Amino acid sequence: MKKRVFLSASALAVMALSSAAVLAQDNTFKIGLILPMTGQQASTGRQIEAAAKLYMAQNGDTVAGKKIQLIVKDDTSIPDVTKRMAQELVVNEKVNVLAGFGITPSALATAPIATQSKTPAIVMAAATSSITQASPYIVRTSFTLPQASVSMADWAASKGGMKKVVTLVSDYGPGIDAEKFFKDRFIFNGGTIVESLRVPMRNPDFAPFLQKVRDAKPDALFVFVPSGAGAAVMKQFLERGMDKAGIKLIGTGDITDDDQLNDMGDGALGVVTAHHYAAAHPSAMNKKFVEAFKKANKGMRPNFMAVGGYDGMRVIYEALKATKGQGGGDALLAAMKGQTFESPRGPMFIDAQTRDVVQNIYLRKVERVGGELHNVEFDVIKDVKDPGKSK
Repeated sequence: MKKRVFLSASALAVMALSSAAVLAQDNTFKIGLILPMTGQQASTGRQIEAAAKLYMAQNGDTVAGKKIQLIVKDDTSIPDVTKRMAQELVVNEKVNVLAGFGITPSALATAPIATQSKTPAIVMAAATSSITQASPYIVRTSFTLPQASVSMADWAASKGGMKKVVTLVSDYGPGIDAEKFFKDRFIFNGGTIVESLRVPMRNPDFAPFLQKVRDAKPDALFVFVPSGAGAAVMKQFLERGMDKAGIKLIGTGDITDDDQLNDMGDGALGVVTAHHYAAAHPSAMNKKFVEAFKKANKGMRPNFMAVGGYDGMRVIYEALKATKGQGGGDALLAAMKGQTFESPRGPMFIDAQTRDVVQNIYLRKVERVGGELHNVEFDVIKDVKDPGKSK
């Protein structure tokens, strides 16, 4: 009889512990942030992690009764590593949301896991148009290359006075998107693409490609390279005297990344790009964001990756509030679709059908402001949907 009582007490104790564990799990909302913290795209990871932490510092770490836990993983921009980490986060850590994704192949590697586990995946960086079509659980808060490339092509042909252009892109998803959408729109606007060059992703050497451009003597060179590689292109462009030969450098905002712009020197002055965010964006909200970001990160200037991370956290927080902390991936996903809000970048909208970002695209020129180089906006195209999905 005594033995039976002992067993019952033990069973009760185990049940109590299990209930406590479940309760702790229930009261915690986990965000698995997979980023390239080392390697070629380390700048992307550093910026997004800093922005996510800033959002939490400003908005608290408890939402709808849930304690927010940020679990940061370094995938070094290797898609197989991203996939393994996403699996571990979903299966072992029981994360509620996956987020981050520095490059397109990493986002695509995670898509099947998001679908199978019904876990929303917030793409804060990767910009190939098709990413959101890879899983119904993907929501994007960064931008798409077609948004920036079409806007650049319109400006180059109509206001930039450019008739002949060479395109130079990194040879992977976003680069191919940038090339295709710039080329198609520029030709549609009456321009000529003299040549389309693609640079390998691994160990890129721009020198032989830039020599080809110099020989072709176009009015301008349109460039897309991943965030972090812009400085190398700029350096080699100037070393070859291409600016002195009268060839203008234009592109998506990746080439004049705010994280590196100050180190590029006066050679960057006058470079025109199309993009959704610059640290110099003149809104009151952005001025506060930049000031807070710099203060929290030893003077580091936020770039377009930071704003993708910051707004991604907002989308997650607001979805958690809307579901009152209850419900799984499907409820959260439904609450993410259609969110409209003011971002440091300007007005922003998550399209409920495509789960992609609709936003302003700005034309900017590199100028010296207060002793620093900045992307200064001089024109805007409002409420740009992803042209890759608008057909």
